[in-house]
Formats: sequence, structure tokens, C-alpha cells
Amino acid sequence: MHQLAIALKRKGYQITGSDDEIFEPAKTNLLREGLLPQEIGWFPENVHDGLDAAILGMHAKADNPELLKAKELNLPVYSFPEYIYKESTEKTRVVVGGSHGKTTTTAMIMHVLKEAGKDFDYLVGARLQGFDQSVKITDAPIVVCEGDEYPASIVEKRPKFHLLFPHIAVLTGIAWDHINVFPTFDFYLEQFTIFINKIEKGGHLVYNVTDKVLVDLVNSNKRDDIHYHPYDVLDHSIENGVTKISLETNSSEIKVFGCHNLLNMHAAWLVCRELGVSSKNFVEAISSFTGAAKRLELLAKNVTTTVYRDFAHAPSKVKATIQAVRDQFPERKLIALLELHTYSSLNEAFMKEYGGAMEPADEAAVFYSQHALELKRMPPLPKEVVKQGFSTEGLLVFNKKDELREWLDGLVYSDAVVLLMSSGNYDGMDVEGFARTITKTIE
Repeated sequence: MHQLAIALKRKGYQITGSDDEIFEPAKTNLLREGLLPQEIGWFPENVHDGLDAAILGMHAKADNPELLKAKELNLPVYSFPEYIYKESTEKTRVVVGGSHGKTTTTAMIMHVLKEAGKDFDYLVGARLQGFDQSVKITDAPIVVCEGDEYPASIVEKRPKFHLLFPHIAVLTGIAWDHINVFPTFDFYLEQFTIFINKIEKGGHLVYNVTDKVLVDLVNSNKRDDIHYHPYDVLDHSIENGVTKISLETNSSEIKVFGCHNLLNMHAAWLVCRELGVSSKNFVEAISSFTGAAKRLELLAKNVTTTVYRDFAHAPSKVKATIQAVRDQFPERKLIALLELHTYSSLNEAFMKEYGGAMEPADEAAVFYSQHALELKRMPPLPKEVVKQGFSTEGLLVFNKKDELREWLDGLVYSDAVVLLMSSGNYDGMDVEGFARTITKTIE
């Protein structure tokens, strides 16, 4: 939300905002732009009939006093994606959806368009190298949006990607997650059917043909007024831990790896092609793409040890990430640590979805904190339930940070690749410091 506020201020609008908590880096960013509220909290007296509109973030509750005042005054109230659409009605809209790979695919498209000199706006859910904002709203002719399937706001319960009406849509795959929002798989699937039907007439659907669930969904919801572009893993080779791609008559080494990245890259190419980028320019541009933050992010390395961090937490993401590292470093020992941190991943009934996810690792452990369970007001999660769900021989399970640290300190990191997967921080562990320490020690 604070990034949207900054983007709209830079476009020339008069912007004010409120919140009951403002953390870093948002606080400093807002202060630098002259947008930091003078007081923290909700002040309905600041909402008046001279405002053009109110934009509502996910943090605000239904009884928010400023929201109630806006409704009383009959002011237009928009969710984040609704307002992005309002600013983009005359643009070519690209929306990247799917259960996994949205951020990376969106980042790849943005990286290539920037390198190709295309003028575009964007909305993406991560910090990206070369972009000072995660939201940009100008008068550019194109907007590229990461569109997720979760509710837009407390008022607008529809998924965010239902509100963006793409001309070019991407679906990266479907894997059920967040059972607190989508209690059944069929209900989850329905959101993607609706998304397909939101594509503008004459538009394009780029979809992952290696995902059977997605293929079946697309085939059962065929439209004769849009164009279909199935994709699979981009042609490539791997030599000495380096991946090289081939596209038409062009080839180049790339800085990222793994089948999921090569799938995302193929989707990005099909989108960029529709936006007027040549295969030659695409290959040249994508060769310098280093990835989005916390997506197979290289934390530290030396001659014998490499440490990666990844945002993976859902079962499909964990499986894809571990397999990518296994394929890239087949001769090295693979040490994998996963933190269960989300509502779904800490849910006993969901645990079986992780079956076999950690099997490619030589040393594997799962960690979850009692603190995370308490914050989410969830019941205790027995270690035995986690072990049974993952069904991986030799898997270790820790729910105390001291136990986890003792295990990490006892490992041998020579000739190894270390993969740290979490959407949290291992109950406050200094992950970057740990990565630097073990790579420095081995040297």
C-alpha cells in the first residue's frame, strides 16, 4: 500500500494515508516522500467529501472508523487491484496468475521489457534489482501485474486477479494452498476458471502445459474469442553448474536455474513476444536476470559450499525448489531446511500434502516455532505428525530454535549446497549471517 501511495504521489496526485502500525522500510520510504502520517492511528475526521476516493488495504478491518466515514459520505472505495485497473483502462494489461512462480515470471517480463527499452507500469510482490519500487503508475501504454488469487480487501472479497481484466494472461500452475481461504480444492479451482473468463476478448492465455490440473481446467473452459499459448520447459543444457538456454536461433548462459525457472522463462518469452520483443533481444536481456528476492537467492558461496535462500513454503514450491537444486548440483551433498510458517503449513490436516517433498535432500530437516502457532492461535503440532506427513526417511523435525542451531552447527558443509526455505525467519535466526559464517569457515 505504501508503494502505491508513493507511485500515485509521483504521478502528481495529492495523497494522504493512515495506519495503526508502520514498519521499516515503509516508514522511511514514506518519510522520504513526505507521506508519513503525523500520527499513527485512525482519524475519521481526516475523511471528508473533498476526497476523490479511498483505497483500502488488506490490513483494515470492516469496522475501521475511516472506512465507515468514507461509506457514510458515499466516497468511492477501491481495493488495491480495483484501483490499479482504474488507472490502467487504456493500457495493455498483462496479469500473471498461478499458485507458484508468479513473482519470478512477472520479474522476468519486467526485466526484459526494461532492457528492451519498453515503457511500462507494474505491480509486483517482491523487491527486484533495477527497480526502486514494487508499484509504478504513470501514463505508460503497458502495465504488468502479479495477480494473486487471494481476497482484495475486507470489503471486496473477490480474488485480486479477478479485478484486473488482462489482455495477456499467464497461468503458471495450480496447487492448492491456504486452506483457511479456500477450504476445498474445487472452490480453489473455480477461482482460476473465473480468471480465464475475465480475459478480454481477442486476448491471450499463456499456460503451463506440464501441469495436468491446469491443462484439464483450460481444456474444459475453452473460449473461441481468445488465443492460447501452451508452454513447457525452455530448451537448455547444464554444464559445470551453469545453465544455457536456446530460443529459435539464439542462445546464452543464464544466471538462474531449475525447471521451474525455465518454465517461468518460457512464459515470459511468450508474453514479451506479444509485446513486440524479438527472440534475440529476449535472450540477450534474460541472460542478466538474477532472480527476485528470496527466490533461489544466492546468499553466500566459496569453492566448496553454496547457500541459497528461497521463499518456498507450499508443497509444490518446496518440491520444485529442492528438485531444481538437486538437478543443478547432482554431485554435491544437498542440505535442505524448511520452516513451516503459514497457516496451511502448520495445519495438521494439511501435512500429508508434503509427502515426499524433502526426499531429494541428503540431509533434511523441518522447523516450526511454538511462537508461530501461538500467533496464529493454532493448536500444538506434534513432531510425529510432521514426520508422518512428509514421509521421508531420516527427516529431522525441530520446534525449538536451540535444537535447530545445534543441528546446523554439527553439519559438515564441505562439498555441499545448502537450501534454506521459509516465508519466515526461523524464529529470529540471522540467516544471512549464518550463510556467511559457514562459507567463510570452509575457506
